[in-house]
Amino acid sequence: MPHLVIEHSPDAAGGAALEALCARLFEALAAHEAVTKPETLKLRTHASGAHLLGTRGQSYLHATLRLLPGRSEDTKSDLSQTILRVLEAELPQVHSLSVDVADLSPAYAKRVLPD
Repeated sequence: MPHLVIEHSPDAAGGAALEALCARLFEALAAHEAVTKPETLKLRTHASGAHLLGTRGQSYLHATLRLLPGRSEDTKSDLSQTILRVLEAELPQVHSLSVDVADLSPAYAKRVLPD
């Protein structure tokens, strides 16, 4: 927790750009007051196999931040804007950028191996 899952069109960015994007997003989220334990951040990307947008431009990137319940709507909005600012700065060529912030289910379970 928190999980940031990034879905994107294959033409949105290459491997090195996605690695840099993840690093910048990690830095931005770790610095946010709502993320009290940056070491628990998990970021990953997934390229779509097929997609179709209703717009002329077809490149897209959608980020979903999943958090444990309890944060206010204002905090969620600030987190989504933080993510969007990084996306705009790192991937200005991508036609469609979007962000969603959602609560994890109360049934969320995890296992972490000790260091």
